[in-house]
Amino acid sequence: MGDPHPKLHATDLTRTFGRPPRAVDALGPLDLTVAPGEFVCLVGPSGCGKSTLLRIAAGLLRPSTGLLEIRSEPRPDARRRRTARPAAMIFQDYGIYDWKSVRANVRFGLDIQRVPRREANARADTWLARMGLADFADAYPATLSGGMRQRVAIARALAVEPELLLMDEPFAALDAQLRTILQDELLELTQSTRTTTLFITHSLEEAIVLGDRVLVMSARPGRIIAERVPPFPRPRTGDIRTTPEFTSLRSELWDLLRKEAAPA
Repeated sequence: MGDPHPKLHATDLTRTFGRPPRAVDALGPLDLTVAPGEFVCLVGPSGCGKSTLLRIAAGLLRPSTGLLEIRSEPRPDARRRRTARPAAMIFQDYGIYDWKSVRANVRFGLDIQRVPRREANARADTWLARMGLADFADAYPATLSGGMRQRVAIARALAVEPELLLMDEPFAALDAQLRTILQDELLELTQSTRTTTLFITHSLEEAIVLGDRVLVMSARPGRIIAERVPPFPRPRTGDIRTTPEFTSLRSELWDLLRKEAAPA
């Protein structure tokens, strides 16, 4: 994308784990630009560095070389501008706390930002309602299904109004039917909030349904080897799954991936 002010910009990014002679080149060199409000999906073979890239974007890992920048927008509320984190991350294993109630889990990021309790509860309850969890605010995660636990994780991430949403295979542990339902919910949600999103998945269907762009990564060390733009204008719905264009793009992406996943 030719946006002069990208939300995320990575240049010559690499990550190596360990030291010679046992060093493993996990990622890169990789260049990536994500425009404000864009939903970018990354697909690639297992072990190609997709999660490493997301962890660098989240500030959980440092790159070995190169640079990854997230452009932060000034906020009108100076207190929140100081405390807000530009990125929020959602993991495959939910990453929510079993000893906290559903409301306390959703409020967690707001508590870290020192948002006053009344405001934090109100914002948490708004997101619980949006995710269909209002009746479970006082429940504990152990009593929830996998799909509901992932909805809690999504509500927690979005409650802090992140400038960048990082999602690492968030629906991988769910059965196919529930996965489709949550894909459609996330599609509707991100189209209304226009939250800039970087989304990792092994599911080509998921990438095509959700993404403004689908980027294909090579085998390790992961580099971006192809880019495809799903030919479906927004707002779109999950109905695109039944179109010939969807089937054709999925086949094209699979051909690219199969070559990377094949043993050398």
